[in-house]
Amino acid sequence: MMISAVAAGAAPVAAQSGGGTRSASGIYSCTDAKGRRHTSDRPIPECQDREQRLLNTDGSVRKVMPPMMTPSERADQEAREQREAQAAMARQEAARRERNLMRRYPDQAAHDAARNVALDDVRQSIATTERRLAALTAERKPLLDSAAAYEKAPMPLNLRQQLNANEAATQAQRDIVQAQQTELVRLNDLYDAELALLKRLWAGEAPGSLHEDKPKKAP
Repeated sequence: MMISAVAAGAAPVAAQSGGGTRSASGIYSCTDAKGRRHTSDRPIPECQDREQRLLNTDGSVRKVMPPMMTPSERADQEAREQREAQAAMARQEAARRERNLMRRYPDQAAHDAARNVALDDVRQSIATTERRLAALTAERKPLLDSAAAYEKAPMPLNLRQQLNANEAATQAQRDIVQAQQTELVRLNDLYDAELALLKRLWAGEAPGSLHEDKPKKAP
């Protein structure tokens, strides 16, 4: 039930014979934008943009209710609460990852050892590729020597195909070496960033309390 009344004074609600609605949960009271006084046993729509007082039956103020939200304000609040919840989950996940990181690397020696293992794998791959490049260079020399004999004559198709195949294979191996060198740089960057984070954790900062971007976990 909703009762709206214009009142000249602010007499206690309990003393009003019919101007206020009594409820076990209390009485809402407010003055709307047009200066009219309202009382009700539930929040008053006319005063949703302003504070409402929740009164006891004797007219004393139990508490002051903040303005009700518009649909847009409610959507903004829900979006804000969702962002805050996501941020809290992100902090919890960061704390979990950082605790695992500290268990995996209790000191810098353990981290350095892991870095060296990862880098050695790539270095071995580079060495293998470079040996293949050296073999292709050795294979190309006799082909070039043979091709020199045809400086003033058409080169046999078979010889040209061998030279082309050698050139293509050599270029492919060069591309592989370049990718492997890039991987070395990437791994070093990852381990450097991870080490910087670990140093802060080893120094006593709490997991999940670091607000900087976390590096991706190194392999």
